[in-house]
Amino acid sequence: MLAYVILLCMAILGVAAVLTLIRLVVGPEMPNRVLALDTLYINALALIVLFGIWLASDLFFEAALLIAVMGFVSTVAVGKHLLHGEIID
Repeated sequence: MLAYVILLCMAILGVAAVLTLIRLVVGPEMPNRVLALDTLYINALALIVLFGIWLASDLFFEAALLIAVMGFVSTVAVGKHLLHGEIID
């Protein structure tokens, strides 16, 4: 039963990732695109965690942790660049 639920959740997250990718490309302004990119890495993170649960492997959780850290740092850097124009003061 759990295998079917995981596959259903992966399909739903895949649809969410595609819709977010469309928002990333079509987004009218730069802050909308940054938010879409942030949401896209969250969706990818959830997909990797679900795939790790499905395969019962610890390696995917470590990869998800690295993606989460890199995504947070990149979101902060892009947000600071949008506000001030420079990343490093």
